[in-house]
Amino acid sequence: MTQAKQIFSAAVIGFAALAFSSVASAAPDAEAAKALAKQNNCFKCHAIDKDKDGPSYHSVAEKYKGKPNAEAKLVNHLTSGEKAKFPDGHEEEHKVVKTSPPKDMDQVKNLVQWILAQ
Repeated sequence: MTQAKQIFSAAVIGFAALAFSSVASAAPDAEAAKALAKQNNCFKCHAIDKDKDGPSYHSVAEKYKGKPNAEAKLVNHLTSGEKAKFPDGHEEEHKVVKTSPPKDMDQVKNLVQWILAQ
């Protein structure tokens, strides 16, 4: 991993940890989260309640239920391009979620909170 990627990953994880440790936030904006997911073609591989090439958001929420680092892990997954494993065993870099304005962590965090609420 290049030094730039390490710094970026550390910054993303640090920001996510800071955001997660803050006082409880309001419920996620479901419409904004779905719009961001649609804009990034997330529904091509994921659905809310059924597995496709990627796990359903309900499955993701169940996997991370009660885990204190869930939000930080998912924010990192959606912003770093780390490898995603597919049912047939192959791996690909997960698409990095793009926001407008670029790298708007509030939008990414809202999406992650919405996924974890499924």
